[in-house]
Amino acid sequence: MEKLTIKTPSDVLSFIGHTLGFWPQESLVCITMHDNSIGATLRIDLPRHPGQELPYARTVAHYLTSDTTATSVLFAVYTSETAQPGQPRPHAGAIAALTGVLAEQGITIRDGLFVGDETFSPFDGEPGTSLALPVSSTQTSAINAEFIYRGSFVEASDRVTLPTTGQEAAKATAVERSMENIRSQATDTALQQGRKLWSDILASTTFPSDDHCHALVANLQFPAIRDRLIADIPGMDEPMQNILFAQTTQPPAWSRIEWAQQLLLHAYTRTSPEHAAPVLTAIGYINWWEGKGSKAHQFLQLALDTDPAYRLARLSDQMVGSGIVAGWNMNKNTAYKALPIDMP
Repeated sequence: MEKLTIKTPSDVLSFIGHTLGFWPQESLVCITMHDNSIGATLRIDLPRHPGQELPYARTVAHYLTSDTTATSVLFAVYTSETAQPGQPRPHAGAIAALTGVLAEQGITIRDGLFVGDETFSPFDGEPGTSLALPVSSTQTSAINAEFIYRGSFVEASDRVTLPTTGQEAAKATAVERSMENIRSQATDTALQQGRKLWSDILASTTFPSDDHCHALVANLQFPAIRDRLIADIPGMDEPMQNILFAQTTQPPAWSRIEWAQQLLLHAYTRTSPEHAAPVLTAIGYINWWEGKGSKAHQFLQLALDTDPAYRLARLSDQMVGSGIVAGWNMNKNTAYKALPIDMP
């Protein structure tokens, strides 16, 4: 695939929006770079209380230095707070602290943007100058056009909205019937059949039948089968534990992972709340693999809403909340990214 080049600030913001999948709000977004090659993208909430600038900067730097090849960073501050002429930008203290902490690690700040509700401008520029550009200009940038051409779009926020479902009783009965069939089989046989079903569904270019969705959801109710099916998603011949924690040296099949997420969302609409937790947890896990921590948290919380005692969802949410980054996102060669892009 031919590489694209980010040439303008509008391109930078378009890249951020499409990479995250949503337009950030009250956020700091950082992009690591090695020479002119783009590495990982990090979004984190802006600090909410004064006096926390240094601890906040250390937390951000901890995430950024997970990319061991990073030599510089681009950043954008997204906020509804207004910048007043002659006064420091909102959150200037946090950016100054981050600059110092990164410098200790040999990483420089390459450039920064201040993004308001209507306009954006260089972070170190004077508020109210002609350097400000309308946020709407991102919609006509070359990078935005290329992302849209390839099927990407930017949501207004990162709030997860699940597809609607109905006929819960009938769906629950169908899943229970499949679960009884699984219970009647030897453990190895049930695992092999579950993996074959999932493999066939992943290999297809169309959504599965309702019967196959019910069977998939039923298999996900059994922890040993569930873990194996999640590990089968990236399409890698590696130890299951290495795959689950994204600790492989080779990159996963990201297109297969994205298709798996669509399949699981489709299967979710074919199930009932009492069987939904494993499906939503698997989707949350995929978002963690892709470096989308806020979305992963939301899916895991939705899983816990349907079953507050669901252990994998609770443990996974604790992992996401503690700031653990999927191993694939610590290496630009294995990290999730929609398009290959460089800077001039």
